[in-house]
Amino acid sequence: MRQGLTAILPCNDLDAAEAFFARLGFQREQGSPDDYRMLSDGLGGFIHLNPAVEGWLKAGSNPFGLYLYRENVDSVARAFAGEILGEPRDTPWGMYEFALNGPDETLVRVDWPTRLRGKT
Repeated sequence: MRQGLTAILPCNDLDAAEAFFARLGFQREQGSPDDYRMLSDGLGGFIHLNPAVEGWLKAGSNPFGLYLYRENVDSVARAFAGEILGEPRDTPWGMYEFALNGPDETLVRVDWPTRLRGKT
């Protein structure tokens, strides 16, 4: 086992959330139960999806957010054409990024350090 961090994300619809994250390269891990989805992207990213308490997540007031670090920000943005919140851009905090509304309007930022762009 290696050290790491896993995000646990409450969701109103586990199937819809799993489908969203599959588009970002996450797959359900072997042995993951239906009522608690353990996903990984094979690159060190882990997300556990669990059912939200009824009425907890409401449209327009979801307090959760995730950063997904990807070298291929532009190709991910193209894959989500028409769904992204603004075009990919360099930020004052040194990241090249764009945002998505994820499951239950969870903010998902896809980014990569500006200083590392094009160096791989």
